[in-house]
Formats: sequence, C-alpha cells, structure tokens
Amino acid sequence: MTPGLTGRVVCVGIAVLDQVWELPALPPGPGKFIAHGFRETGGGMAATAAVAIAALGGMALWHGRLGADGPGATLLGLLARCGVEVVDVVPAPGGRSAVSGVLVDAEGERVLAVFPGDGLPGASALAKGRLDGAGAVLADPRWPAGAERLFRLAGPRGLPRVLDADVAAAGTIADLAPLTDHLVFSQRGLVEFTGIEEPAAGLAAAAGRLGGMPALGPAGGLGVTLGARGSLWWREGGAVPLAAPRIAARDTTGCGDVFHGAYALALAEGRDAPGAARFATAVAALKAERGRGWLGMPDRAAVEVRLAEGWA
Repeated sequence: MTPGLTGRVVCVGIAVLDQVWELPALPPGPGKFIAHGFRETGGGMAATAAVAIAALGGMALWHGRLGADGPGATLLGLLARCGVEVVDVVPAPGGRSAVSGVLVDAEGERVLAVFPGDGLPGASALAKGRLDGAGAVLADPRWPAGAERLFRLAGPRGLPRVLDADVAAAGTIADLAPLTDHLVFSQRGLVEFTGIEEPAAGLAAAAGRLGGMPALGPAGGLGVTLGARGSLWWREGGAVPLAAPRIAARDTTGCGDVFHGAYALALAEGRDAPGAARFATAVAALKAERGRGWLGMPDRAAVEVRLAEGWA
C-alpha cells in the first residue's frame, strides 16, 4: 500500500439474499429439474463488493436498503460475519428485502432472477463522516439516489469513484457517469448503454458519449468485463484487452461484483487503473474457481500468488 493511502472503501447499493440451486446443466426450457445442491448466501452488487474487500484485508463499509423482514435480518448477520461494517441502514417496516433465485450448472455458468425488493426508502441517509479516512468509494446503479449521494460526497474529497455499470433503469448510467472517475461496465450493461453487441465497438461508442467526463481523464478508467475473456479498457483512443487466467470455474455468480470491489480496493491502496484492473482480474478468477458465495472469497495471500504466477 502506498504510504498515506488507506484500504478503506465505502460501498453503496443493493444487498440480495441469494438462493442457489446447483444443476448438472441449465434447463433447456420449462419443466421440473432435480438440483444436486442448494445453498443460501449473500449477494447483490455493492454488498458482494464489500465482502470481497473485507476478505482481501481492506476496510469495507456498506450502505444500502433493507426491509424489516427475515431476508434483511439474514443479510445483516451475513455482512457482519464477513467483516463488513453496515452504516446508516434502518430496515424499513413493511419493506421487502431483495431476494434472488440462481441456477448454476457444472461449468459454473448461471441463470439469475432477482426480486429487487419493494417498500424501501428512496433517499439515502449516508452521513458525510462515513467517508472520513476512505481511500475510494463504489456504487452500483440499483439505487440511483444512494449512488448519487455517495459520489457527490466523495468528489470534493478527491476520492476515486467507481461505478459498477450493470443493467439499470433507463438513463441511470448516463446520469451517474459525470460523477464517476471509473466506469466499469458489465457486458450486458455496455450493450444496454450503447445498443452495440460487439464489446470493442461498444466501448468506443461509450467513450464517444462520455467525452470530457472524469472516467476518460488521465487518472480515470473506462472498461467492460467479459467473464472468461477478461476485460477491455479504453486507453489512448482504443480498446486494450486484459486477458483473464484460464481456470476451471465452479460458479461465476458474483464474480463481476468481486471484480469491482477488488478494483476499488486497489485504487484505494494507490494502484493506477491498469494495475487495479490486473489485481481485480486475479481476484475474480480465484472467486470463480472457489464458488461458495460470500464464503468463497479469496484472501490477499492467494491473490498475490496468482499475480506472481502471471498469465498470458
């Protein structure tokens, strides 16, 4: 870690209770299928990023919305056991927390259906002081008001602001983009933002739309994650690939969220955008190998070994 910098990251966004069924193959269509495994674990973009940060030895704070219900209570317990500090969260009476159903096949690929919750507060009550001592912040687009508050608090402090640019309500990414320094799309998120299927062409179109915004500045980052194919990054007017290690994936659920958390932690610790992307790639690959939801997060020692071994 660079002297004077901190591995403290404030994460704002969704937490989801994942119910995961393991199948030999994903269903080809409607019908009844027998699962050979089942588990209940935590999920959600910002919450999973926070858990990854804590597992890597960082200091992770999570702020989001929960209902005063069973899934909400379970998520609070899971976050605490994973070493994440939950801040300024008041479970909403009568609200329903987010829950997902996940089908995972033998190759680690999955189908995911998310109920995002309802009856949850619209405004964020994140206190300004929560950013004291932080080295970076991260938000997902599931709660635009929460992301906007986080980024507006972080901007005057000069903190790197990372947006996990996944599929979102119409206009959300465009509204949040001027407030971010690092805009990292999922592949589906980039297609939705640009209407272009081919990743390099989509990234070029995104760069055109974002011209002059912080993510295209010298200290910013604009990229798209592509799963087993690694990622692409917009640098010096072109799309530059970053390969991922070749692995035997057990479960890819949450790997993109883990990537974003590791990327934000690396920035908080003083890495530049290319270095943060390589660090995050190693972390996400290890997570895919391990599966097991929040319990399968890699630690710092395992990541350093993978980085030292390298990959093509």
